[in-house]
Amino acid sequence: MNPHAPAAASLHAARRTRELTAVAGTRTEADVLVVGLGATGAGAALDAASRGLSVVAVDAHDLAFGTSRWSSKLIHGGLRYLATGQLDVAHESAVERGILMERTAPHLVRAQPFVLPLTPLVSRAEAAIARAGFRAGDLLRAAAGTSRATLPAPRALSAVETRHMAPALRPTGLRGGLLSWDGQLTDDARLVTAVARTAAAHGARILTRVRVLALTGSGARVRDELTGEESEIRARTVVNAAGVWAGGLVGDVRLRPSRGTHLVLRSEALGGLAAGMHIPIPGERNRFVLVLPQGDGRVYVGLTDEPVDGDVPDVPEVPETDIGFLLDVLGSALDVVLGRADVVGAFAGLRPLLDTGDGPGRTADISRRHAVVTSPGGVVTVVGGKLTTYRRMAQDAVDAAVRAGRLTAGPCRTASLPLVGAARPAELAALDVPRRLVRRYGAEAPAVHALGLADPSLARPVVPGHPVTGAELVWAVRHEGALDESDVLDRRTRIGLIAADRAGAREAAAAALAAA
Repeated sequence: MNPHAPAAASLHAARRTRELTAVAGTRTEADVLVVGLGATGAGAALDAASRGLSVVAVDAHDLAFGTSRWSSKLIHGGLRYLATGQLDVAHESAVERGILMERTAPHLVRAQPFVLPLTPLVSRAEAAIARAGFRAGDLLRAAAGTSRATLPAPRALSAVETRHMAPALRPTGLRGGLLSWDGQLTDDARLVTAVARTAAAHGARILTRVRVLALTGSGARVRDELTGEESEIRARTVVNAAGVWAGGLVGDVRLRPSRGTHLVLRSEALGGLAAGMHIPIPGERNRFVLVLPQGDGRVYVGLTDEPVDGDVPDVPEVPETDIGFLLDVLGSALDVVLGRADVVGAFAGLRPLLDTGDGPGRTADISRRHAVVTSPGGVVTVVGGKLTTYRRMAQDAVDAAVRAGRLTAGPCRTASLPLVGAARPAELAALDVPRRLVRRYGAEAPAVHALGLADPSLARPVVPGHPVTGAELVWAVRHEGALDESDVLDRRTRIGLIAADRAGAREAAAAALAAA
């Protein structure tokens, strides 16, 4: 076994079968059963396991199947929450951003520059407010203890500098720009995979394709979605981290899901961005469309924040109205004309916002505070919040579970516990492998690269115009718990965001699954 992929952290089909057999339908009782393997659920599994508790964590689908793969890929420092007076949420976000960037996942989260262009649609008063906001955000950074080397200071840009960083901007009337910095994930689903694998390395049983049919404070009736077999999983306490589906498992929580939509564009459509952009939404205050270069030939554009009524789908659809809205906002600031044909993909995610009963206001105005609710039956449910604060949400949920189950557990360790692949920046910089692999796999990058060296057919990109190689697909199956084509193409890699690329990569995905 390669030293960069120790057996304890490797998830694969054989391990799943072995561990499901060990816990399902037996009298074995785990300390904690976690339902849901998005960021918060995987985080709860890691938190509990690293405290010395026995943990079983299940998901009806896959790691990061739901909301956790549909985010903006940003680790926010809390600036937007300052604008709405949520100082505690803003500070918590800044603290958690610093933990990810400097301690637990420096290989997956990097500093991302953003330009807010001062177009004719941005008044001088609005520009002054934005400038003050960025300075306040920098104070948040300092208060959270994040170094200046990690996140540089915001500053004003000339019009020439602004267009140098974002050449697609319309020069007419452009007064300059405001440069700020935030954390950007290489990939949100990769973060969840790293958290889940780290939990597995600490002894947690991570079981995908296991659907909960009924949930109580002492366990769950489950069905193996691969075989159809039903059984019981027993536990001393249960954490419900099912996100937008959490309310369907317990009756004590009401949610108001909110849809965020992102477009996928080819990088060449925007002329080579050196920074992300905040583009003000005309007629709105403190709301922006984000333009996010991904470094893989793609750019994401989002987001809207719209309430969602009715049943919650497994995979949300993207309304054409959202696409049109985002293209219109881009058109208000860009010199290039982007039409529907330039949108090569789109995705939508549902945020599990807590319904506080304050009336039918916009979901954009609902607090991003998280809540931990313990039902009379003993199920601990964690809802609300956001990707950036997943670790703190998990900590609070496990604290509540320890109390509810009267468990003996050590203190939370996750604020200083490196995730799989994490290493000091100097160590990562010294790795003699492609930088792109280091940004995705950290210290495990040499092991991924070695697969391509051993078999040159795996060193090639699996589809033209996208950098993912066959070696990465094989790694996903052997070490990251990918069980089928969708796991490989839609979550361990993001090839599937563009339908044509997905079709072109299916043969390589099938080969990777067979090779494992």
